Amino acid sequence: MNRPLTLASSVAGAVIVALDGTVLTVAQPTLRHDLRASVGQVQWTTTGYLVAVAALLVFAGRLGDRHGHHRLFAVGMLGFGAASAGIALAPDVRWVIGLRVVQGVFGALLQPATLGMLRVAFPPEELRGPIALRTAAIGVAAAAGPVVGGALATEFGWRSVFLLTVVPTLLFGLLALTVREEPRPAADGPLDVPGALLLGAALACLVHTLVTLPSLTWSAPVALLAGAAFVRHERRAAAPLLPADVVGSPAVGAALALLVTVSAALNGGVFACVYVLQDGLGLTPLHSALLSLPLAALLIAAAPVSAVLVRRTGARATVAGGTAVLATGLLVLSRAPGPAAFCAGFALVGAGFGTVMVAATHVVVRQAPVASAGVAGGLQQTAMNIGPVLGVASATVLMDTGAARSPLVVLAVAAVAVLPICRVLPGRSPHVPAGPPTGPAAGGSDTPHTGHGRETGPYARFLGNDEH
Repeated sequence: MNRPLTLASSVAGAVIVALDGTVLTVAQPTLRHDLRASVGQVQWTTTGYLVAVAALLVFAGRLGDRHGHHRLFAVGMLGFGAASAGIALAPDVRWVIGLRVVQGVFGALLQPATLGMLRVAFPPEELRGPIALRTAAIGVAAAAGPVVGGALATEFGWRSVFLLTVVPTLLFGLLALTVREEPRPAADGPLDVPGALLLGAALACLVHTLVTLPSLTWSAPVALLAGAAFVRHERRAAAPLLPADVVGSPAVGAALALLVTVSAALNGGVFACVYVLQDGLGLTPLHSALLSLPLAALLIAAAPVSAVLVRRTGARATVAGGTAVLATGLLVLSRAPGPAAFCAGFALVGAGFGTVMVAATHVVVRQAPVASAGVAGGLQQTAMNIGPVLGVASATVLMDTGAARSPLVVLAVAAVAVLPICRVLPGRSPHVPAGPPTGPAAGGSDTPHTGHGRETGPYARFLGNDEH
């Protein structure tokens, strides 16, 4: 298997998803004006995508385990690009919403495959570098996305934003079709379609519930019922959607919980800061975006550093330290009196988040057997989609109480509260020397995140939709 091509494809897929989310955020006002759409309709251009992605990520990962991650990646990339081109030609907002849902379906196919390909192509001891490169690349995409999207929307209109990813998706999709994959072992049993439907319904309704908070809709009880039915079904299924060798690992469960928490803290914190800076301190959107640039810069810088720390000290200490740094950054932001303090707080949040992203994703991908790499990737992507929606929803509810900075304190406390589960993460392997890493110097992980249908600032979608 061609490792350089696999790594390039994995990074490209994650970057494309991250760019798609960030450029859309800044183009939404222009889209609304041009298509004469309501605020609710524009919100569904984001919500529809998120619901489709959340419903299908784990099932798509299982398909990749059975039929080949490169194949699923190719289908996802080509479909994602075709949907983007269709949106650019959409005659009204209803077409945009429908095609965004279609785009979410193909996005769900390609996202788990980007991690599954890495797990199959690289030995476990060499995964740190590629995962770190993905995180750094996503940080760059998230930082550049608002600038690129704003420039395109201003000069050429909102439709040009959706044409941005058409060529790279076509290129990497076709390249993925040329990769010859190793023969895959025969499946142990039939594909767990009932389990996939139940899990998809539970996750889709959970996302819908979160984006409609503080109102409670029909989706809340449906999410609970579908989730309970899924757990019951999985316990009895002969070939469950979530294999025991993945969900039965305490380390994987802890890493996923930490990814949900830190991505919620990041996105919820940035969402709250947008309003503090603009409504509270009277800064312009451009000025507030410039103050948050240290977040992107430190996230990018933290990715390769985290790969070194995981090698030298183990995932347990690296994740705990990164989570503590992120929580400290949120507390600094909650008390920041002026620009210098805000820059310092954003820098700490970016450094902490980048560190946890690489280390926790490394645990999820490495701990999973190769045969279940797609499911592991789907679970990681699910965590990175649910976390941001949860964070922005929580911040919205707390801000409605009148305390603009209260979400920052609450999210910091939540990050500290999950620190005890770091104890089940693997420590440093005794046989690994504390020397420089043998893999690439930088690496990365995915993640797309959510805009809640509202302006959440330029960094509220840190991967990954990898990963929206």
